[in-house]
Amino acid sequence: MANLEIGGIDCRRLAEVSGTPLLVYDEAKIEEQFAAATSNFKSEKFETEVVYAAKAFSCKAIFEKAKEAGAGLDVVSGGELYCAQQAGVDMKSVYFHGNNKSEEELRMALEAGCGTIVLDNRMESQRLVNLAAELKRPIDVLLRVNPGIEAHTHEYIRTSGSDSKFGISIKKAEEIAELIQPVLNSEYVTFKGFHSHIGSQITETEGFEKALEIMIDFIREMKEQYRITAGCLSIGGGFGIKYTAVDKPIPLGEMAEILARTCETLIAEKGVALKKLLIEPGRSIVGEAGYALYRVGFSKDTDSKHFLFVDGGMSDNIRPALYQAEYSCDIATRMGEPKDKTFCVAGKNCESGDILIKEAKLPSSVCEGDLLVIYAAGAYGYSMASNYNRAGRPEVVFVKDGKARRVLRRETYEDQLRLEADEQLTI
Repeated sequence: MANLEIGGIDCRRLAEVSGTPLLVYDEAKIEEQFAAATSNFKSEKFETEVVYAAKAFSCKAIFEKAKEAGAGLDVVSGGELYCAQQAGVDMKSVYFHGNNKSEEELRMALEAGCGTIVLDNRMESQRLVNLAAELKRPIDVLLRVNPGIEAHTHEYIRTSGSDSKFGISIKKAEEIAELIQPVLNSEYVTFKGFHSHIGSQITETEGFEKALEIMIDFIREMKEQYRITAGCLSIGGGFGIKYTAVDKPIPLGEMAEILARTCETLIAEKGVALKKLLIEPGRSIVGEAGYALYRVGFSKDTDSKHFLFVDGGMSDNIRPALYQAEYSCDIATRMGEPKDKTFCVAGKNCESGDILIKEAKLPSSVCEGDLLVIYAAGAYGYSMASNYNRAGRPEVVFVKDGKARRVLRRETYEDQLRLEADEQLTI
């Protein structure tokens, strides 16, 4: 009976030392994905930059990996910005996104020396111009524009439609020009270009290629009609990964090269002078590098299902409940055995919707105490984890060449009570 190994370490040993639920990252795989992106996203026609999308998984250890790889960092909150500071990230390489940044967050970004803020709307544009003048802090900006591409993905993670909460529709060129004008008149804020993002878990190139064409046409239109020069374009991220056998994603390095070559062709055809192109991979960097380990508990049969319960669930991975996301799994402690029975893998949270995998082919010999591994669990599991039912967030371990290191410790009951208070407020 064989056990699964990750990074040269037996999963049973990892569970013995760190407990379960446990999120294990293959550090070498993360490094490979960063290298695939940075080495293939190159051009002799313009500068390129790979920017890691922190929302996929954020902690000091992964930010340090991005820094080592020479990648920038895409943050969407004051918390992610603070973590980047604590990880020693060069603030000039940080891009601050978000549709409703608070004044406190904008001040924090300016005072920290953040390199670029991605503007979302008219109100934010004026707020930033005023704050930069008040603080006398220079800042570069991109403006998020929705190209109107309908990516084949879940409606909650489509981001570029005309009714998206993010950015401004590309159809509103005059409004966009008016929004940019205060920036152009600012002594401290410098307009660099546009940002777009069409969705997440996209496994084909067509959507990105179409978005590139639309955005480059738009850059030309803004220069010709409004005399606004955009030298920088971010095409965003959303590159898909393999969760199940059904998924056929294009490898990240290949996708990066395709986008660089496509952009070269388009700017030549359309006569656009582009200085810099960016991509923002997140899931495709960490997703397949992550393994979620659970301890099998009770099992039971209903009229039509064989339930297999594990010691985690939607509190550490809400994606199946929220997006109907699908994963594949194995019994990590029975890797050589035939998968001769279909189970419904369910969590321990008090919700009927706490189902991790609806139909999983696993060995019928699985029993209490075995370890179940869910593959490609490295993106958005920990980031979206909660204390629902007062569950603690899992421990996170990086493994490589037979060595393991804890990068996030398990959240204890005491940790969960650290914010409890009984303080009289003066109103």
